[in-house]
Amino acid sequence: MEKDMIKPIKRLSFREEVYQTLKQSIINLELKPEERLNDKELAEKFGISRTPVREALKRLEDEGLVESLPGSSTRVAPLKLEEAKHAFTVVAALHALAARLATPLLKETDIEELEFSNKTLRLAIENGDVIKAIEADGTFHKVFLDSAANPEIALALDRIVPKIQRLEISQFISLKGLKSVEQHDQIISACKNQEHERVVRLVEENWLSLGELLTQARSRGEFS
Repeated sequence: MEKDMIKPIKRLSFREEVYQTLKQSIINLELKPEERLNDKELAEKFGISRTPVREALKRLEDEGLVESLPGSSTRVAPLKLEEAKHAFTVVAALHALAARLATPLLKETDIEELEFSNKTLRLAIENGDVIKAIEADGTFHKVFLDSAANPEIALALDRIVPKIQRLEISQFISLKGLKSVEQHDQIISACKNQEHERVVRLVEENWLSLGELLTQARSRGEFS
């Protein structure tokens, strides 16, 4: 049998593309919390059969971004503050571990990337560009993840982070804002001075601070 006759990849790529598109739309709040999801309508929009859409929705349900309701209806999972708070604790610990592994290995180019990402973050916040701010914040922390070179940390974060990103995106500018830029400046300074344990502590505090701010917001009645 000739190799070019075996073509299962196209269907798999459809499934992956649908999954990634829906996931990003949920995270970016283009698909709102509790918004109903109809697999037939989604399939028509994608121009494909319903099977890849159903598979993508099932995968997103397993990840906590979609939920099934009685009567076979499906919707975007609501924002759950308590769940996000618990997730932030785990995310902070994983990023602190990455920093512990990465800091002794950082190169000058890594420091430059940290500085550039933080400048981009500051500019995005000043311009009120939430998505770009989140991307810049992610790029900043990715420097440590890449240098740590531990795929298990990245895999664990990929599973958890989407649960908190919607809340982070919805509140990043108003709650975290320039405080994160200032925390990043401290992290960069500690990296330059090779204060390894201080870097670890600051990275963990950086992630935990948003959870604390969300708790304060809830006490003011801003969230359910």
